[in-house]
Amino acid sequence: MRRPLRPRVAAALDTTVALGAVVVLGAAVAGIAAAQSRPGDAPAGVTDPQRAWQNWTLNCQGCHRPDGAGSAGTAPSLAGTVSKFLTVPGGREYLGRVPGVATSALPSADLAELMNWMFWRFDKEHLGRLRTQPLRLEASQMRSDLLKKADEPATP
Repeated sequence: MRRPLRPRVAAALDTTVALGAVVVLGAAVAGIAAAQSRPGDAPAGVTDPQRAWQNWTLNCQGCHRPDGAGSAGTAPSLAGTVSKFLTVPGGREYLGRVPGVATSALPSADLAELMNWMFWRFDKEHLGRLRTQPLRLEASQMRSDLLKKADEPATP
């Protein structure tokens, strides 16, 4: 004999069916997101870790998998590698131009938050590397050089 659903779950399921959409139950989303990233643990650039996780779940995880391992032939692994792109020339540009990012329907602020969350969630080790060699006297020259490059016309 099947046990009846708890009233809160049953009500959420009724709402889901009534809306005619497949949705993740709000309570489950909140619980899982809270378990994965607590507000006190949020990295810089992530105002709302739960929203970032939810955006990941709805927009990225289908191909990149919940653990960031990717899907053979369709989406590369992010786990243990994605933050490396931040350490090499052209890496940040590459990440901004990959199909799922460049064509995302998310507002730019939500997309930036999602990307910051993703670096932190799937590749903290390499994200921290950027902080091991802070720019000192060379910071203003490097900034100037990068802005010059940014203002140069693109070559075909």
